[in-house]
Amino acid sequence: MSKGANLPVRASSVRVVLGWSAGPGVPDPDASALLLTAGGRVRSDGDFVFYSQPRHASGAVRHLGKQPGADVVDVDLAALESEIERVVLCASADGGSFGQVPGLHLRLLDSVSEAEIARFDMTADIETAYVSGELYRRAGAWKFRAVGQGYASGLAGLATDFGITVDEAPSPPPDSVPAPAPAPARVRTPNPVPAPALTPAPLSLPDPVPEPAVPVRLVKGEERLPSEMRERLSLRKRQVAVSLIKSGAAEVRARIVLVLDASGSMSTLYSRGTVAGVVERMAAVATQLDDDGEMQAWTFATHPARLPDLTIAELPEWLRLHVRVGQMSLFGRNKPAKGLLPGQVDMRAVGFQNEEQRVIAEVRAYVRDHPVPAPTLVLFFSDGGVYRNDEIERELRAAVEEPLFWQFVGLGRAGFGVLERFDTMPGRRVDNVGFFAVDDIDRISDPELYDRLLSEFPSWIRAARQAGILR
Repeated sequence: MSKGANLPVRASSVRVVLGWSAGPGVPDPDASALLLTAGGRVRSDGDFVFYSQPRHASGAVRHLGKQPGADVVDVDLAALESEIERVVLCASADGGSFGQVPGLHLRLLDSVSEAEIARFDMTADIETAYVSGELYRRAGAWKFRAVGQGYASGLAGLATDFGITVDEAPSPPPDSVPAPAPAPARVRTPNPVPAPALTPAPLSLPDPVPEPAVPVRLVKGEERLPSEMRERLSLRKRQVAVSLIKSGAAEVRARIVLVLDASGSMSTLYSRGTVAGVVERMAAVATQLDDDGEMQAWTFATHPARLPDLTIAELPEWLRLHVRVGQMSLFGRNKPAKGLLPGQVDMRAVGFQNEEQRVIAEVRAYVRDHPVPAPTLVLFFSDGGVYRNDEIERELRAAVEEPLFWQFVGLGRAGFGVLERFDTMPGRRVDNVGFFAVDDIDRISDPELYDRLLSEFPSWIRAARQAGILR
């Protein structure tokens, strides 16, 4: 498997084998597992299974022990408690970093037949803690995702990424005698009891953290982003998670479709970087909601054009190649475009004016032709100039019976026509359209933007399920 890939797991019980090439001077990895609820947290330290606590109280997860070059964890998926949504497969390196461990890999086997379900070969650098993969529930079935995410900050960094608060030990008073070694970090978990030793220094568990759990998902390629972009993405993922928790939709998964207005009036927003900023902020939504952390994307003006799928690993290059405004094509339309790079849309073919109904129809056709178990959330950005009101209304009314929700965001206050009236428009079984406009989206904070962006989608999901539109 490649990093970030996922596959269904049909076996009722699996064996997870963390493997490497043992030898002189090679650090000795230890496999472990975290049992997480839908909130992305362990319920107590009892949900952490490792060498000093080799059996979960439910009996569903067991650390079987180590051989040279291998450490094994068994997971009985059928026996896992109903509130456990994910089993995160972790490791720590004793005596060095994972970059010093050759041949690092994970094998997922059927515990009964011992047939190999998946193999994931991993690479690392200075990391001393590692998430190799995760088993997770989706639509009542189990799947496996190859994660391959390391933590140079060790256990504390890994714990923090899963919503656990880590308190660093306080510095000694200036006049005190220096201790021979720093005190260990303290990890807070709900309903704490004295923690088993995770490293040679034991961990102590103070009182529960009052803040709500904020589960953050790891996606393929995130670690390859430029450091500043990666930091922005991390903060935004947490804010998306907070917004979902507020609306009672922490467990929601969805396919994300991005639609960008490329009409002539948008040129200033493209040139000053506003549209690129919007795309980067929407990438955080995809990482939290989409099973693969990807977005399908369209641009439109006179005509719609499908853009390449946006993946997190390719975000900087995608912004450079595909965030572009339409062009007038009255003259020289038969001449080849100058400087067009592979994969780029010829924006002369997209045109210059507003024809929203055409891209709406094309997205609807795509969703019909490419069904997925999850609903689809369309994030549609436009600066207005809407004039095809009747055609747009027909398309969106016809889409009521389809498993997709249309969230329109107006960039400015320039005539959004029928889009502004859908919330109060009768004659639909469910309200499948959301709309809000902002004067300057660059000045809207991430918390406010995500709260507004995700406020109506969860209520539509509930209504659509009651109406039988969603399963």
